[in-house]
Amino acid sequence: MATIEECRTALEKFSENLRGAEGDARDAAAMDRSVSCHVTDLDVTFAGRLMDGRIEVHDTFPGPPREKAQIRLALAGGDLVALVDGDLDFARAWGSGRVKLEAGLRDLFRLRKLL
Repeated sequence: MATIEECRTALEKFSENLRGAEGDARDAAAMDRSVSCHVTDLDVTFAGRLMDGRIEVHDTFPGPPREKAQIRLALAGGDLVALVDGDLDFARAWGSGRVKLEAGLRDLFRLRKLL
C-alpha cells in the first residue's frame, strides 16, 4: 500500500513523463481537461488539470471526487505507483478492473495514445 506522498510523487513523475512525450503522445497530452485521481485504498482524491502537456494537481482531499472531472481515474495507491514506474501494464490493469478510467469518447481515443 502506497502513502499519499508516494502517490503525489507518482503523479508528479507521470506529469514530467507527459512533458517529455513526443509524436502522438505529445498531441494527446496537449489537451486541456479537468482531471481527478481517486486513490481508492487511501480514500483520497487528487484533483487538477491536464494542460500544456502536464498535469497540475490543485487540490487533495479525503473521499471520492467532489466534482465530475472530464478525465477520471480510480485505482489503489500501489497500482498508481506501479503504473508510473512501468511495473504494471495499463491495458491489463484496466481490462481486469484494477484501474478505472472514465472520460468522454473523444478523450478516451486521444488518451490511448499515451498508453
